[in-house]
Amino acid sequence: MSDLHALAGRLGAHVSWAQTEDRSARTAPARQAFLDRFERQVDPDGVLSVQERGIRAEHARKAYFTRLALLSAKARRRRSA
Repeated sequence: MSDLHALAGRLGAHVSWAQTEDRSARTAPARQAFLDRFERQVDPDGVLSVQERGIRAEHARKAYFTRLALLSAKARRRRSA
């Protein structure tokens, strides 16, 4: 992508967000899809109870973010060395 395309895209994004009254509502579908991903990960066949699927999905979500934190810490350590 050229610099010109990147600037045009950035401009469009800023204009769009400037005209968005409820940013939380606009991003709600993406947040829900992100969380649903963990439920599909732990119960791809849909055989678990809603409660058990929720518990496992929460652990999968925490594992995801812990993995990101670990990778970030490793990267910071490499940069400082």
